[in-house]
Amino acid sequence: MTAEIPFVRPEWHCMTTQADVLGESPFWHPQEKCLYWVDIPGRRLRRMKVSSDLSQSHAVEDWPLQEEPGCFAPASKGGWVMALRSGIYRAREWGGALELLAAAPYDTSKLRFNDGKCDPAGYFWSGTMYEPRDQAAGVLYALQANHALQSKADQATVANGLAWSPNGKTMYWSDTGAHCIRAWDFDVTSQQMTHERVFAQFPAKPKDWIYGSDVAQSYAGRPDGAAVDAEGFYYAAMYEGHRLAKIAPDGRCVAYIETPVQCPTMPCFGGEDLRTLFITTSAHGRSTAELQALPQSGCVFAMRVDTPGLLVSFFNN
Repeated sequence: MTAEIPFVRPEWHCMTTQADVLGESPFWHPQEKCLYWVDIPGRRLRRMKVSSDLSQSHAVEDWPLQEEPGCFAPASKGGWVMALRSGIYRAREWGGALELLAAAPYDTSKLRFNDGKCDPAGYFWSGTMYEPRDQAAGVLYALQANHALQSKADQATVANGLAWSPNGKTMYWSDTGAHCIRAWDFDVTSQQMTHERVFAQFPAKPKDWIYGSDVAQSYAGRPDGAAVDAEGFYYAAMYEGHRLAKIAPDGRCVAYIETPVQCPTMPCFGGEDLRTLFITTSAHGRSTAELQALPQSGCVFAMRVDTPGLLVSFFNN
């Protein structure tokens, strides 16, 4: 008989007043003391200065774009690298010109870049999602020093959950549609991925899932974006599950952490001590009943935690 997974109900603070359609890809910039994230269907990058008092109001700056951003990361030489539907771009200043580094290697009418971040060596990775969602056509790419995109893994419908262990020797990647998180042994210098295995597998979504029903209450959700803390625990946002899953390095789910809305999308650690856990969330495609019951869907939330997270990895060129 397996032990029941503890369900933790922490105190969350709502950090934004204007909801995203679908918030994703948050990261903490330690020098700027800013939280950055994207609103994918809203076609904008967002950022806000965060004070130590999470309960106070925080002003948000927006950067409108011409297409959907999947993810982005800060660059060591200033500015950002970002994955848009049409390719990987470099920007030197907020709201500034975009320099194309690599065109999208796929049919942009059916695929787009989704979740991604830089590895511990500073190379930018991003996975794709197949928008018809009827086949596992998503691929994980790593941008090389010559700006070539190298395919690293495939067989995903919706690429998500990219993260590395604190020592950089384990890489995680999930397919949200398959409810599965995979792991590999990882060599930071060569980008070599070996010993692929299933890190965590969650039950499929019930066909009769309806918000507020008993069936919905029993569904744990499916793994979306993720972050790793300093002890190596992997925090997966469980989309439609109203929770984060805290997973030990050996793949055991040790706790569920209740979220304020049904659809968390990605966590990240930040704050001066990296002990503030932020989550982005989604209002995209949610029912009227759900949005009436959970009107802050799409907002960014934050809570304090005991174990710090890892610093964001900066793009290396």
